[in-house]
Amino acid sequence: MTDLNNAPAYYPSPTAYSAQPAVSNKSFVANWLLALLLGTLGIDRFYLGKIGTGILKLITFGGFGIWTLIDLILALTGSTRDKQGLPLAGYDENKKIALIVTLILVVLSAISSGISTATYLTQVTG
Repeated sequence: MTDLNNAPAYYPSPTAYSAQPAVSNKSFVANWLLALLLGTLGIDRFYLGKIGTGILKLITFGGFGIWTLIDLILALTGSTRDKQGLPLAGYDENKKIALIVTLILVVLSAISSGISTATYLTQVTG
């Protein structure tokens, strides 16, 4: 009987055959930031290698914002895949911080919009 721990180097280790799920070489963090900041221009789609939908997203300004929102939600839920259909690398490690940062930006945007609206209404109504 051969001891696998002391086997010659040309024998693979017993763990060499363990099944590893295929993961894309594209980063979740990069895709999330691109979807959040430049999604209206389709840059997140270009990053994933999806040139056709990237061009469509670019010329429709992110589907008038709807497509941009959908892509951001897909990124935050881990549903985004690259051109080969592989999940993006780093999702599990970074999903919480991505969700928290996105929520903070949405809340700040709503507050800013509310302040702008209140200021405008104050000026108009006198």
